[in-house]
Amino acid sequence: MQPLYVLQAVDVRRATVAGSSRATTVQKLVIPPIKFMNANHNPGGGVMSVDFTLPRTEPIEPTFMVKGIDTDIFDGMGFADEWTFAGAFRDKQSGAMVPMRAVIKGAISEWEPDESDPADFIGCNHIFKEVTHFDLTMDGKELYYIDFWERVLRVSGNDLFADIRSALGA
Repeated sequence: MQPLYVLQAVDVRRATVAGSSRATTVQKLVIPPIKFMNANHNPGGGVMSVDFTLPRTEPIEPTFMVKGIDTDIFDGMGFADEWTFAGAFRDKQSGAMVPMRAVIKGAISEWEPDESDPADFIGCNHIFKEVTHFDLTMDGKELYYIDFWERVLRVSGNDLFADIRSALGA
């Protein structure tokens, strides 16, 4: 039976800056959807069109929202940096606390504040672009690893691009 993991807490921090935790200000973080690219094939003599899945993904765009204004975001905004998205999940059957980590190399390129209201903290959304590295682990197990510069794409440890690198002589 699959474990039932319930999210307990999240954090967002610059991976290279000690003390940059946003655990008390982060309202939500969004692990980006992973969408594989497809190539459509519609044969003239065939009975159907097929979208064949390719071992590459669409651009990855993580986001997070904080309550209040996070002035640290403006240091380096628009430039690629390394970030950690962290989650703490409770396995409801065993009671164990299970860590999840996403390491992201990308640039915060969009900052969008909410409407201001003195009765409520303003919230600000932060959107990453130019993501060249994304890896996701849960309880120490690699679920997903992609690096543009290394030309590596692994899902559960299976390198989907290895034979292509080999065929290209890389």
